[in-house]
Amino acid sequence: MHDILFDFISKYISLTEDEKNAILSLDLFRTVKKGTTLLKEGQKSKDSYFVLKGCIRIYYLIDGEEKTTSFYTEMDALTPHCVINKAPSKYFISCVEDSILTVSNSDMELEINSKFPKFELMCRILSEELLAKQQINFDDFKTSSPEQRYLNLLQNRPDLIQRVPQHQLASYLGIKPQSLSRLRARILEKK
Repeated sequence: MHDILFDFISKYISLTEDEKNAILSLDLFRTVKKGTTLLKEGQKSKDSYFVLKGCIRIYYLIDGEEKTTSFYTEMDALTPHCVINKAPSKYFISCVEDSILTVSNSDMELEINSKFPKFELMCRILSEELLAKQQINFDDFKTSSPEQRYLNLLQNRPDLIQRVPQHQLASYLGIKPQSLSRLRARILEKK
């Protein structure tokens, strides 16, 4: 799994053997079972995640109903808000599939960044890319109909259709599972 991580990093910076060994010495890699809750509402955490294999999601529990806001799959990074603002989490993070993740914390990141400053540059670039992607996704969600959201999902993240339970997918799209079924049927009729 470390080769997958190193290939990803090499898109941003080149790594020396010393830098690779420093990363490996941190013991970042975790295998996590489907259904595992990584973070609960109300918990504090210092952990950030990078998905090497699998799928994790963020959801809120509102009036007893799960409201999914994000899915993270291969090569996606996630630093929960509670890590940055040092406050209890307002949401849950759980594994939709058996997953292989890197789990780091701010102490580890400080250590690596102080030893190898180019990691800080890479993190800044990744943060900027993530912020831009999230803004585009938010704008698309706010300005589109449920049908357009589903069509965008089919075009941009078709893997989620097969990987994610329908009720979670419906929640992510901002609709009820029954509405998603009708929406799918309507789209198939048009083809």
